[in-house]
Amino acid sequence: MAQYMKYDDNKVPYIQLGHLVIRLEDEEPSEEVKEIARVELREIPDVVQPAVEEMRQLTLAETNLHVPVIDEFFIAFLRPCKYYPKSAFERMKKFYKLKQKHPRLFEDLYPMSVRHAYEQDILTLLPLRDKKGSRMLLMEVGKKWKPSKVSLDDLFRAVLIAITSSMREPTTQICGGLIIFDFEGLSLNHIMQFTPSFAAMILEWVQDVLTLRLKAVHIFNNSYIFNMLFAIFKPFIREKLRKRIFFHGKDTKSLTKHISPDVLPPKYGGTMDVPLLQGKLLADLYQQYQKEFEMANSFGYDSSI
Repeated sequence: MAQYMKYDDNKVPYIQLGHLVIRLEDEEPSEEVKEIARVELREIPDVVQPAVEEMRQLTLAETNLHVPVIDEFFIAFLRPCKYYPKSAFERMKKFYKLKQKHPRLFEDLYPMSVRHAYEQDILTLLPLRDKKGSRMLLMEVGKKWKPSKVSLDDLFRAVLIAITSSMREPTTQICGGLIIFDFEGLSLNHIMQFTPSFAAMILEWVQDVLTLRLKAVHIFNNSYIFNMLFAIFKPFIREKLRKRIFFHGKDTKSLTKHISPDVLPPKYGGTMDVPLLQGKLLADLYQQYQKEFEMANSFGYDSSI
């Protein structure tokens, strides 16, 4: 089945995937999604406007931090914090301090720099959202991942780009996302790429910094070798995240208890009748937003701080 990138009448890029389309959905959320925002995130005018204004004042007072002082930027941080501005501001500061602390991972973050990771088809977006509106990222980090071709750093950077891109979408800001990890073919060579310090950094990012509402992490094809990898991460996982991690082994029925089969590929017990998106096309899509990545890379703390 052919896959190719096209442009709509407004010159917005999208990928045709059989009868489905993948694009960055930056339009206004549906009424159903707006209701989720009202109920789950307190997204009503009497809460939103004061929260945005307080966020603006807190940001302006942080004179060594350079970010856009516009509503849309603040809302991306406020939504996962349910419009509590002090919590959102702390998360924003932690994000840019982590960026400063680990420049090799967070600086100069452009799709072209990790295109090779996408071309290995290690990670991709699924074309449909789950029943709760969450974006779904699939990562096949076993036999498809060859560390000699894609370093752990570059794999993480590719994930950052995918999540940063999805956070352009108001619906994703509200409904969040989930990740399916497929560890088929995981080997000792893969595990040796990880250190406790790297695991601690990733979980700091997930638990303290990530602006995406992470709804669930599904682990598929986990084996005894995976248990060795998980042991590196386990000491740093807090209770809130632990409750959102689900282990399925090779049991597709276990996975489809959480995710409807009609949005999953057959390999995972689903009935979605289109092939997985080719990674090189996903990279092509992200590269269409080069200017936005350039702007995002300019944000942060003064280098002297």
